[in-house]
Amino acid sequence: MNVRELKRVYFVGIGGIGMSALARFFHQQGTIVSGYDKTETELTKTLAAEGMAIHYTDDIALADKDTQLVIYTPAIPKNHTELNWFRDNNYPVFKRSDVLQWITKAMHSITVAGTHGKTTISTMTAYLLRETGYGCNAFLGGISSNYQCNYWSSPNNTAVIEADEYDRSFLKLFPDVAVLTSMDPDHLDIYGTAKEMEDAFIQYTHNIKEGGTLLVKYGLHRQDDLWSDNVMRYSLDNEAADVFAHNIRQKDGGYLFDITAIDWTITDMYLPIGGLHNVENAIAAITVTQILGIEHDVVRTALAGFRGVHRRFEYILKTDKIVYIDDYAHHPEELAALIGSAKKMFPGLKCTVAFQPHLFSRTRDLADGFATSLAMADEVILLDIYPARELPMPGITSQILADRINNAGKTLLTDKLNLINNIIPNTPLELFITAGAGDIDQLVAPIKKILEEKYK
Repeated sequence: MNVRELKRVYFVGIGGIGMSALARFFHQQGTIVSGYDKTETELTKTLAAEGMAIHYTDDIALADKDTQLVIYTPAIPKNHTELNWFRDNNYPVFKRSDVLQWITKAMHSITVAGTHGKTTISTMTAYLLRETGYGCNAFLGGISSNYQCNYWSSPNNTAVIEADEYDRSFLKLFPDVAVLTSMDPDHLDIYGTAKEMEDAFIQYTHNIKEGGTLLVKYGLHRQDDLWSDNVMRYSLDNEAADVFAHNIRQKDGGYLFDITAIDWTITDMYLPIGGLHNVENAIAAITVTQILGIEHDVVRTALAGFRGVHRRFEYILKTDKIVYIDDYAHHPEELAALIGSAKKMFPGLKCTVAFQPHLFSRTRDLADGFATSLAMADEVILLDIYPARELPMPGITSQILADRINNAGKTLLTDKLNLINNIIPNTPLELFITAGAGDIDQLVAPIKKILEEKYK
């Protein structure tokens, strides 16, 4: 299907972060875009303000019956009235991943996959291409702090796409440059076993177009099973990799570093965001710019202006009295990177983490890993599990994490509002972190307000 020729498109689940990027893609090319979502959010309000008609009741009377294409997210329940009506009446109905597949086939495509880091790397890559003048069409899974959006366009027929492993969506993509950050177990409700998930990531690399390039994190399990005509391996600082950083120094809440590959070196790169794992993410993004042949000096200049991604090691407050960081971390490895980086960046400060687990199945499957990562903090505040698409599971609550956490103080909150009503006002804080992929982000603004008043 030629997505450039469509006049009307309807989205079922338009408020999802990936869905909204596609909605903006169609809207910006002049297509009439409308859609349904379950609840109104800041993102759906923004889409509506941009000119898209959105409703929040599953009612076919409100849907666009003149649409030429219906796009839906796998998160939509199977009994959804609108979605089933469109199917029953023979409308062209496709998943978001199908549309991204058409785009990867039509454009020179850079896709970023992996259990961790893909949102930051894809956003950073797209930002660098935009700021260096190379240009790209960006389809992101997070909100760029530089541009306050998750999609932007360019006349250049190049796309940067975050490749989502949930529901095996990323297996429909056909990249020219494929980035693979990690293959740690997750979404075992979909894959069943860690091996099945690894198999999917391996298949992702087999989708690379002829003559394309795989950029993969050095040392991944089963790395010999990955495939591409051209392979580059990146690392934070392992000199056995094809590209790595060295001479890493902290500066103003960010990092200065040099980056070396087999046939090029760039010195004095400045990344103005925190988290040592973000230096590694930057190495991947910078390497993509070198695969595309962009000059070193313009990349260096562009990187220094990168402001990060909302909820990815995002500084909410940073004063001499309080540091408050918010992050989307919802996997044990992400939590370990978040807490470890924050403690290294701010040594000597007591670290308190408020964590909202995401999904009953993930909490059950990765409980020991979560407990180990959270125990890196000095104090842990556990909110109830955010269910997202799942129904409760007997015996699976945040208590199973509390029972496993050693070497850290623990507080269990059954009402997340107690965090702003009682805990934050009455607890001495030095380095405070909120983490999770549920609705804990709704507490960030009120927490910031309380802390600003408390530590003014």
